[in-house]
Amino acid sequence: MLAILYAHAVAALVAPVLVHRWGRRAFYPLALVPLGSLPWVVLNWPGRGGQCERTVHLDWIPELSMDVTFRFDALAAIMSVLVLAIGSLVLFYCAQYFHHHDDHVERRLPSFAAELVAFAGAMFGLVVSDNMLMLYLFWELTTVLSFLLVGHYAERATSRRAATQALLVTTAGGLAMLVGIVILGETSGTYRLSQLVAAPPSGTAAAVALILMLVGAVSKSALVPFHFWLPGAMAAPTPVSAYLHAAAMVKAGVYLVARLTPGFADSPGWRPTIVVLGLGTMLLAGWRAIREYDLKLILAFGTVSQLGLITLMVGIGGGDLLLAGLAMLCAHAMFKAALFMVVGVIDHATGTRDIRRLAWLGDRARPLMVIAIGATASMAALPPFIGFVAKEADLTTLAESPSLGAAAPYVLAGVAFGSVFTTIYSLRFVYGAFARKGRPEPSPRVLEMHRPTTFFLVAPAILAIAGLLFGVWPTGLDRALADYADTAPGGADYHLALWHGVNLPLLVSILVLLAGAVAFVARHRLRRVRVGYLPLGNADRIYDAVIKGTDVFAVRLTALTQRGSIPATQAVILSTLVLLPTAMLLLGARDVPHLELWDSPLQVVVGLFILAAALSATMLRNRLAAVLLVGVTGYGCGVIFVFHGAPDLALTQFLVETLTLVIFVLVLRSLPAEADRVHVNRLRLPRIALSLAVGVSVTVLAMFAMAARTTRPLADLLPDAAYYRGNGANTVNVLLVDIRAWDTMGEVCVLLVAATGVASMVFRNRRFGAAPRVADAGQPDIGRIPALPTSPAIGDITWLRGSELRDPRYRSLVLEVATRLIFPLIMVLSFYFFFAGHNTPGGGFAGGLTAGLALVLRYLAGGRYELGEALPVDAGKLLGSGLALSAGTAVASLLLGAPVLSSAVIQLDLPVLGHVKLVTALFFDLGVYLIVVGLVLDVLRSLGARVDVEIAGSR
Repeated sequence: MLAILYAHAVAALVAPVLVHRWGRRAFYPLALVPLGSLPWVVLNWPGRGGQCERTVHLDWIPELSMDVTFRFDALAAIMSVLVLAIGSLVLFYCAQYFHHHDDHVERRLPSFAAELVAFAGAMFGLVVSDNMLMLYLFWELTTVLSFLLVGHYAERATSRRAATQALLVTTAGGLAMLVGIVILGETSGTYRLSQLVAAPPSGTAAAVALILMLVGAVSKSALVPFHFWLPGAMAAPTPVSAYLHAAAMVKAGVYLVARLTPGFADSPGWRPTIVVLGLGTMLLAGWRAIREYDLKLILAFGTVSQLGLITLMVGIGGGDLLLAGLAMLCAHAMFKAALFMVVGVIDHATGTRDIRRLAWLGDRARPLMVIAIGATASMAALPPFIGFVAKEADLTTLAESPSLGAAAPYVLAGVAFGSVFTTIYSLRFVYGAFARKGRPEPSPRVLEMHRPTTFFLVAPAILAIAGLLFGVWPTGLDRALADYADTAPGGADYHLALWHGVNLPLLVSILVLLAGAVAFVARHRLRRVRVGYLPLGNADRIYDAVIKGTDVFAVRLTALTQRGSIPATQAVILSTLVLLPTAMLLLGARDVPHLELWDSPLQVVVGLFILAAALSATMLRNRLAAVLLVGVTGYGCGVIFVFHGAPDLALTQFLVETLTLVIFVLVLRSLPAEADRVHVNRLRLPRIALSLAVGVSVTVLAMFAMAARTTRPLADLLPDAAYYRGNGANTVNVLLVDIRAWDTMGEVCVLLVAATGVASMVFRNRRFGAAPRVADAGQPDIGRIPALPTSPAIGDITWLRGSELRDPRYRSLVLEVATRLIFPLIMVLSFYFFFAGHNTPGGGFAGGLTAGLALVLRYLAGGRYELGEALPVDAGKLLGSGLALSAGTAVASLLLGAPVLSSAVIQLDLPVLGHVKLVTALFFDLGVYLIVVGLVLDVLRSLGARVDVEIAGSR
């Protein structure tokens, strides 16, 4: 299973290269990846009763129950065949489908190929995942890939809207499902699907969780009320519709229902929800399908209708119903994928999918018509196709189902009525696409068509023939489906067969076909009496109204809670900080705190300095003086860290405080020197009360938190863990890059978002780009800054090139000379902190901050052009490279079979350096280093250089 996933991942990575080199012919070797995976599926097919099931288990994050667990049982095998077999046929079909497309589409073909192969791998991972959290990971991966594939024609507004609509609906359902997964996992004590179904939890929490799981399944499989996204997704290329919207992604919700049914079919609310949604979807979408004129929309609404039927069958409960539902699932995948491919051929050959513009196509493309008739006959449940066998199974098991009780006749009648719609739109599809329609000659589109090649018809022909073969010989399919149907309570007694004799289901099938045929023949008369509006409203318009209403609500809520007042926002945050923890402390259990004010007299002295600086900062109106005093409090905290034997924390505190002071000074340049007295005095007493409350509450909470420790502190174990497990003597750095590397990953992501947000607010038109250099001076362009007149030279030596373009009034020769001498030393110190940080105070964060201070010094001494001379690199590239290095270290560990972000040791004997020990966490630390440097460079470009331009312009 891992090999199949790796193969698809590698194929997705090399797909763009192959398409660039071979063009559309690259789809042929790419099709071999899912095709080559099928033999493993067949050779490892599980037997009855779960015999020969394959499992794979890898520990990942045990504390979060995130273990990589794959289980290959009968249901996973069935879905794998559909995903891999139809996936290979769709990739084969793509080579011909994109043959005559225009250039701008061909330019996006490499990414399309990668996304389609990646989707096949993600779908396989979804159906074999036994860990629900891992299943959700693959679930959302298919959502993202579906968004990219549906929006392939990005220049079309319809494609962008359809992709966004599908993403919003399925992601919202997925988030609801995630909540259900967490509730079920915490309620039952396990996140394993197999264990959960074997011993299902009960109670209100479990019932709510199941409903949330159903919301995810219903949104993914486009059932009412989320049915509207699937017809909209027909804006995607036809191969996407044939794969995602017929055989793969839309089956994910059905798969989840089928997976949970053996354990939860009798849970409160499960069966009524399944019956109402399934039957309602079948009827509503079937009625919509007979009103459409676009061939893809006819099939799309037909798909939604039959997804409702399949969900109904697999979700009611009972082995026979489950067997019948899975039979319909397989039949639907075969005939619907074939029909979507047929529509692609028609669209490719004639340039239209409108049945009103097609006449005599059957005479001009007889092989295509034969394939379409075979697949449509299976869709309409005509013998001897698999669709007839599956529909007979559905009707028989519904009529005899003990699970439905007294409701069985009504459900059977509803399915029969919905099947009449299926017959009508099946006839409408064949007649609309291929009939002469009483015209004496072909329509213009058909006259101008080019005949499809044989290779173009291979994929749909295989699927149509498969539908016929499994209809004539359903025994093999019956054995495969029965392996999983037997896991339901009571097992499966029904067997798929082409002929069960004359019985009630056969009579119902004949009645359905006759009613559908009569309705189709009398369609012109029926059209006169049909309503001209949609009784339940237009789902697309309802969706638009919901989105618009959400936008309006968001704007009004934002206007209410974020009125642009920073003090008001801070007051809300700080009040929450005071009230919520204090209330929990008063209501919960508490230990008696033990308070020690100081350990040495030096701490008292430093504390008095901090207190004096803090009080003085509240009294000053001069903004710069207040910022400097706030900085004193920060430096004082760093000194306290030194007294407590924490040199890493002290070093980081000093560096961060210095950099923060510089950023504050850069911001203050655009503000008045002093705060307005009226604003200073406004609400002085409430602000004093709030600040005192924050200080007291934080102190009290810290006291009680320290008193709550009753066992040996974890800190006592960290030095040995850092040295023997993390291969480093510096406990703090090993914590950051190894033991708690996940936290560091989250923090650097926050840094990256902060840098992007600051720069995006300042650079309103162009976000990225390197700082301007001396060579760019005087070249006005987007992102370039026109230079000031060159100032007179000060001496014969140019200490900093950027300072030559600076106003002489703001130059300092002493600062320039000092910068020229000190900058290399600071950079060397930065590299030392980086390389030595695993064993001595330092690390990537401290090294990056030191390098950032060096850049700050160059900017302050030489101006904005000197910043470009110091580091002529785009800040965005530094941020992206750093994130790629940090995340790549995590992925590399996982691929090597080790826990994510775990470290390995590489030891070398070098001629000059001797024995060298290299820890792979160094690469993660290098990513942190680059992100910090990129953050500083971005801030200097935005709050520094950009503000310089605005100030110069105002002058």
